[in-house]
This record gives sequence, C-alpha cells and structure tokens, in this order.
Amino acid sequence: MTRIKFCGLRTLADIQAANKLAPEYIGFVFAPKSKRYVAPAQARQLRDALDRQITAVGVFVDENVSTVAALLNDGTIDAAQLHGNETDAYIENLRGLTDKPIIKAFQADNIAAAESSVADCVLLDSGAGGGKVFDWRQINLRREYFLAGGLTVDNVGAAIDLLHPFAVDVSSGIETGGRKDFDKMAAFAKAVRNWELVEFKN
Repeated sequence: MTRIKFCGLRTLADIQAANKLAPEYIGFVFAPKSKRYVAPAQARQLRDALDRQITAVGVFVDENVSTVAALLNDGTIDAAQLHGNETDAYIENLRGLTDKPIIKAFQADNIAAAESSVADCVLLDSGAGGGKVFDWRQINLRREYFLAGGLTVDNVGAAIDLLHPFAVDVSSGIETGGRKDFDKMAAFAKAVRNWELVEFKN
C-alpha cells in the first residue's frame, strides 16, 4: 500500500483537512527560507490538533542537530526529514540523541547515495524546487522511499503504477494560490487510494 504525505501544512484549517482525509503523514517545514515555514511554537499548536494516528514529520535544512532532536523528543514531531547537506555522520549524531525515525532527501540523480544512506528511509525529489517532476524511469532503488517532486492528482496514479513507492509526498500539488486546497487534497488522496483498490482487485 502506498502511503500519503501532505507536506507544508501551516494552518489549523490544513490540520482539520488532514484529520478528515487521514494521510499517513503530514509535514511541518522548519526551514526559515521556505514560504511554508512554521515556527516551532506554531507547529506545537498544530500538532496538538492533529489526529494522533497521523505521523507528523519535521522538514529541516542543515539545522543544528540538537534543535532537531529537541523537537522530536518533546513530541512536536514524530520523525525528521532532512533536506540539506546532512551527512551520515550528522544522521548518526542525531540518532544518538533520539530514537525517532530519520528520513533523508536526495535528488533523483543521486541514487547511489540514497541507496547507501544510514537514514531509516529516504525521499527522492527533483532537487529543483517548486514541485518539478523528474524522469521516474531513472529510479532503480532497492530500499523503501518517499517519492516527491511535482506530484498532482493527474500524475500520482501513473507514478504509483510505475514505481510502487513506499509513500508519495505532495505539497504544491495540493495548493491554490500558495495555500492548501481541501478539494485538491481530497482528490489527491482519492487518486492514491482508488489506484490501490484497483491494484488489489487485479
């Protein structure tokens, strides 16, 4: 079964939408340069309103390891997703401070590094930013991974059909005017789950 991650949630309305649609994961972006940035205090308030069945992931870019560990250990987030130049040594250092899951993001053209990463799971993206689709045919990864980069309701079924990723990660593809759009979130979740039902029946 392909899991769903709605990333870049910033408002109570975003959380309420997630609670209704029940993705397996949601993401809070803690990178200050991102337009989807949320401060830790804001994330804690949002986390309190989130259904406890949904895993809250914190997205970081070259953040101080102790800051990441603190947010994991105080329950603000359940897992960390690293999108910068974090090395295996950084991950091992973080792992020494927390027992929570660690996801490391890689560009899709760096499969070898993704394959050998010591992270608990990896994420593949275009690396271009702005929700860009990359050539999925270049992926030949033996470990479980999150697929990101330009996913929408129109192409997520094809992505799952070709790649069977552990999870699909969407942000800009469920937005209108830079804000999360409940109708797009619902359509995306339906597209993933309908495809899963079709596959199961086949």
